[in-house]
Amino acid sequence: MSIQLKQEYKWSLVVPSSMGVRITPLDQQPVQSTNMFMMQATSAESNVASIPSYLGLPVKVLTSFVAGSPIAKFIKSNLKSRMLEFEGPDVPQGGPWGYRHQFNIADSGCGSRGPRVYNDRAGEIGRTLNVGDFDLKRLFEREGVQIVHLSGLIAALSPETGQFCLELAHAARKHDCRISFDLNYRASFWKNREAELHDIFSEIAGIADVLVGNEEDFQLGLGIAGPESGGKDLATKIDGFKEMIQRVKKTYTNARVFATTLRQVVDANIHLWGAIMLEGDNWHIVEPRRITVLDRIGGGDGFVGGLLYGILKYWPPEKWIQFGWATGALATTMLTDYAQPVDEEQVWSIWEGNARVKR
Repeated sequence: MSIQLKQEYKWSLVVPSSMGVRITPLDQQPVQSTNMFMMQATSAESNVASIPSYLGLPVKVLTSFVAGSPIAKFIKSNLKSRMLEFEGPDVPQGGPWGYRHQFNIADSGCGSRGPRVYNDRAGEIGRTLNVGDFDLKRLFEREGVQIVHLSGLIAALSPETGQFCLELAHAARKHDCRISFDLNYRASFWKNREAELHDIFSEIAGIADVLVGNEEDFQLGLGIAGPESGGKDLATKIDGFKEMIQRVKKTYTNARVFATTLRQVVDANIHLWGAIMLEGDNWHIVEPRRITVLDRIGGGDGFVGGLLYGILKYWPPEKWIQFGWATGALATTMLTDYAQPVDEEQVWSIWEGNARVKR
């Protein structure tokens, strides 16, 4: 195995996150066409963390909450239902124009109508995440962590969260904890902050063990040249992705695993879903396969969660990407944007293409 994990630990996975709520129209309707919505607690990082937590590994979310908020209570209850431990301050709201949890309004799309996501992040409490709110010595020295998973969404959320992610990454490295970094580049977060965020992303990537990103993430987040070969057919782009990942590897030499998903959208409900991973000098490729999509949001997070679960379970590397592909596919079949696997067998059945009834 190319990634060696600490043997003595309390936490398999720790993720910093900004928790919020997502509201989605029922029956795949557009936002403007309905008055019935489902509300759920959400964040990309807790989506990743839910794969190992549902499958029995100890996971902790580092976050912050609005004190006295019913939305905060809703989120805390949801995290507990997902077997996710959480830690973080309850911050006073500060009046009606003060802090709140982000709202994510999502039209999941249907057929030829593509999904649309509307983010309302004004006053987001997660922007205040600060290393001073957490006892990192206790977390890493007395308790122990196998993997810290960082997201570019949190690193770019505010100058404070960027510094928080940097300090968390360096604390993890100091205590021989492995670091996973999903770049998650968002142009709206980077506007007028390009130099600042490039430095932060590059520094984290420089000490990460696992790097995850698509071509836009690596090009715009790290300044790596994108794929040079491949046509419109997703299957023919694999050589181009290999070229790009090799360039990333030459620049960020500490990382041992590089991964990205491959997706071709036929319509909102039919996708071709694949993945590519470089582990050491070994390529592992899942050729794009047809999947049926109820809601695409969270599929990439599900992939990362399954990939990390395979690493945490000490499986052979070829199983990491297989399991990640299947947990990503599982996430797209659920109304929540996080997968809720009942057991490993369910995930492997998805990988094997076995959708037969189990009694």
